[in-house]
Amino acid sequence: MKIAVCIRHVPTREWQPRVDDSGRALREQDASYEMNEPDAYALEEALRLREKHSGEVVVCTAGPSRAAQVLREALARGADRAIHVEDDRLVSISTDSFVVAGALADALRDERFDLLLTGLQSDDQGAAQTGVILAERLGLPHATIVMDVQVGDGALRVKRELEGGWFQWVALPLPALLTIQSGINQLRYATLKGIMAAKKKEIRKVTPASLAAPRLAIVTLDVPRKTKKTEIISGTPGDAATQLVRKLKEDARVLA
Repeated sequence: MKIAVCIRHVPTREWQPRVDDSGRALREQDASYEMNEPDAYALEEALRLREKHSGEVVVCTAGPSRAAQVLREALARGADRAIHVEDDRLVSISTDSFVVAGALADALRDERFDLLLTGLQSDDQGAAQTGVILAERLGLPHATIVMDVQVGDGALRVKRELEGGWFQWVALPLPALLTIQSGINQLRYATLKGIMAAKKKEIRKVTPASLAAPRLAIVTLDVPRKTKKTEIISGTPGDAATQLVRKLKEDARVLA
């Protein structure tokens, strides 16, 4: 099987976001970056499918030069080669899914992949739209929130997670695109041997001829403000416990 995995470089979860002077974007130059965690599960699923059915795993990302970091990490984990759609306008936080999907589609269309995988959503925007739009741009059948992948003769059988603890099995022809749910598998990490081997693997750079016009516009951004408030609950232990439970339920809403 020839499998493509789309991965995204996102700010690390420990980074404290800062809004730039325009008030509509974040100061990305202050951030440190890592592989989007849901995409890491998609990569792991692709590597497992290759081990079962043989073939090739190709990772692809769209972003500025710094996005190559996640490609090198994916190669170290076991991917065979990489494609980098490099453009400074494809910054991870402020570019909408339609633009990113269009750039990825142009880079992947001629490769004729049997299967394309993405993470369910990104850790920065969380729109969960890039994979779906990419499937539409490539004219591929797709399934979302996938928890299990079974490959047969020219077809797939996948398990989708629904609401309320329900699941759905869906059959799809190949080629197809799947968005993978986090937790579908156990992630592997790069070994020293993998890191050394990654240095010899190909990262093909692609410059998009043009980018689609964005469909979304950020009007303003505001970082949540942290506040502290100490409240002393008086009364007998029983009364204090009752008041505490009520406040946790009704005010803090951390209890059901």
